Amino acid sequence: MAHVIVPGDPDHQLVVVRGTEVIAVAPLFEGAPRRLQQLIDGGDELRRRVENAARDAAGIPLEGLQFGPAVDAPPVVLAIGLNYAAHSDELGLKTDSAPTVFTLWPGSLAAHEDTTSWPRTLSESVDYEAELGVVMGRAAKDVSEADALSHVWGYTVVNDITARDIQFSEAQWSRCKSFDGFTPNGPVVVTADEISDPQDLHIWAVVDGQTVQDASTGQMVRSVATLISHLSRSATMLPGTLISTGSPGGAGYSREPQIFLRDRSTVTVGVDGVGSLTTHCRIIG
Repeated sequence: MAHVIVPGDPDHQLVVVRGTEVIAVAPLFEGAPRRLQQLIDGGDELRRRVENAARDAAGIPLEGLQFGPAVDAPPVVLAIGLNYAAHSDELGLKTDSAPTVFTLWPGSLAAHEDTTSWPRTLSESVDYEAELGVVMGRAAKDVSEADALSHVWGYTVVNDITARDIQFSEAQWSRCKSFDGFTPNGPVVVTADEISDPQDLHIWAVVDGQTVQDASTGQMVRSVATLISHLSRSATMLPGTLISTGSPGGAGYSREPQIFLRDRSTVTVGVDGVGSLTTHCRIIG
């Protein structure tokens, strides 16, 4: 699933991605959802109806269409820090006995091929972080690890862009990772049944043609199931909640020399089997 602008409609709408084509969901039947959140809220019955209707529907070419954020209106974005030992070590931060959890602000959500800009006066130490995104499909409260993945609707790719200088000057990490456009996600959400094991996925990042992260989700300190179970103990996670599950080693901050996102940098982060997500960067001033 993705959000794109289709010919004849100026607003992003939900589409089924089928190879090199997309099928707009809204015209499939009366009351069909225009957004991913509406589809998730409709439960399994609505999802089956959309899938059945799209099976024989005519598609339009995907090439040249403009994406919106794959997850554009989640109830909340929960981000996990220090969930790969290599990343914790390179930042000089301790992997605690419990996950580091923070929220990301709605205005930070951005799309594949969007341009993210920020003022030079605010930060010149902006970093990339490839992450696996988990989209919840059913409300989760006090779920066990064994049952946790049954609550997942699908998976996407997240670039958890971070102003490192602000991160290390403030106790809370939400602001340094929530500038406008700092949470690109997409380009698609693949349904959970397409991913047999979320702990067996190649995750990577390329900045200006250089591979800077190259790892496996199997290196997570806490698995997707463990994170869902832990988060669900304190508060009910609502359908559509996006969990950004942490980044592997290779951050630009810790490299010698350091690699930060520059004016006109292009960064692509990806998770094999889920997708690859490109962001263009502009520094203002």
